[in-house]
Amino acid sequence: MIAIVDYGVGNLFSLKSSLDAIGVDACVTSDESVLRSADKIILPGVGAFRDAITKLRESGLDRVVVEEAQNGKELMGICLGMQMLFEKSFEYGEWEGLGLLKGEIIPLKDFVPSELKIPHMGWNKLIFKKDTPIFKYINDGDAVYFVHSYHAVGCDDSVCSTAEYGREVTAAVSLGNIHGCQFHPEKSGRVGLAILKAFCEKE
Repeated sequence: MIAIVDYGVGNLFSLKSSLDAIGVDACVTSDESVLRSADKIILPGVGAFRDAITKLRESGLDRVVVEEAQNGKELMGICLGMQMLFEKSFEYGEWEGLGLLKGEIIPLKDFVPSELKIPHMGWNKLIFKKDTPIFKYINDGDAVYFVHSYHAVGCDDSVCSTAEYGREVTAAVSLGNIHGCQFHPEKSGRVGLAILKAFCEKE
């Protein structure tokens, strides 16, 4: 069973619907015991980093997610959920993340050419950087859907894909049992469903 963390932030319905569409047994939960008994965990997220990490910590589920990941359970962060996997974010201040991956979250506007619109919104092709099990059913150059104003840097050890937006921007990360997608696989059609399928499969 795949557990989707419900801490009051995230587009949980569309993610659950996508997993249903590919025949994955999944539940949306804020129950610690369910998260600990799940085969794998997905951490979603939309909105501002500060609000999301605060709600996650207030729920006490941050500790569960970190402990389960450190014990080897497969974890995937999606969009803001991916950003929270890193050490810190500089979105409207400086905020501590979960620290499961090395790296920081910085504004796109300070990174990409000034003429490009922020947020980065739309379809972009993936540029593979290293092998990862979550990409086993897709190809280099497949397109996925992004909506974000911040992105990860200083994460060379975990980057498995970038996307071109004036410069190469971190699109996905994968290191051991910890994975993340800056894009929304649940909004990325066939390619996104293939990524979710690969993550959810039993080893």
